[in-house]
Amino acid sequence: MKAIVYHNYGLPDVLKLEEVAKPTPKDNEVLVKVHAVSVNRSDWEGLVGKPFYVRIGGLFKPGYGILGSDIAGTVEAVGKDVKQFKPGDEVFGLILNYGGGFAEFACMTEKAMALKPAGMTFEQAAAIPQAAFIALQGIYAKGQVRPGQKVLINGAGGGTGAFAIQLAKLASAEVTAVDNAEKLEFMRSLGADHVIDYSKEDFTKNGQRYDLILDVIASRSVFAYQRALKPNGNYFLAGGSVATIFQSLLLGPLIRRITSKNIKLLLVQTESKDLVYMTELIESGKVKLVIDKRYPFNDTAEALCYLGEGHAKGKVVITIEAKEKADG
Repeated sequence: MKAIVYHNYGLPDVLKLEEVAKPTPKDNEVLVKVHAVSVNRSDWEGLVGKPFYVRIGGLFKPGYGILGSDIAGTVEAVGKDVKQFKPGDEVFGLILNYGGGFAEFACMTEKAMALKPAGMTFEQAAAIPQAAFIALQGIYAKGQVRPGQKVLINGAGGGTGAFAIQLAKLASAEVTAVDNAEKLEFMRSLGADHVIDYSKEDFTKNGQRYDLILDVIASRSVFAYQRALKPNGNYFLAGGSVATIFQSLLLGPLIRRITSKNIKLLLVQTESKDLVYMTELIESGKVKLVIDKRYPFNDTAEALCYLGEGHAKGKVVITIEAKEKADG
């Protein structure tokens, strides 16, 4: 099969289209013929090797040379323990090891996938998984947003942020969205009550206090974040610098005892029910699914570059046309 492969960390020009062996599903896995895959910030981080924690699987070069985690396609084969899916099913989901999706075929487990709604395209379905898991759990399951609360989303112009803004508004919260200048109008169009250009204003220093902060690009000190929280407020880190992650782990409990403000990592649980719930919200019109750009498989490097440079408003999706009978 064909796959977009990289053998060294670097910019998108290290990506190459190569022939590789088609994967074989484990007993609890499903082999999917991939029709579409979306691009996430985790793909960009895995490509460039930063933050440093993405190198856990390979310190000096990638441990696994295929990126991509959000896929949609048709079930090709199933492992012997798989109960919910069969060959021919149209499905979508998240590859749990965050790799293997930029290929004609990929494997994933039952727990992080669902049947694709008939009225949804493969491109639309591929744009949902990772962003939905983070947004639903950051805003609802763990954030527990209530009407009238003040919510700030840092990095709100991407796929996760676009969902998070709308989910918070559905909960009747007052939403502040933070990202770069070219995304301000986009965030307003999704319902954000206030928008901040991070290059011109530091939300941790403007005197505002929030009940919940969901941060997908954390880079500041945890002391700055706790300053922006109300008493008993919650800050959830869903992605960011190694320094901020370690501070959250080491200093979060101390800050909580002293200030009653909660600084935590968002440990995302991947369950198919979240995928089903998000598709229901989208199909009902309560949540808008935004695909900014679509790229053909051969232009995967360009898609990653567009996202990595901070331009993506919502999701970026790659369309893959796998051969019906691809050789391993």
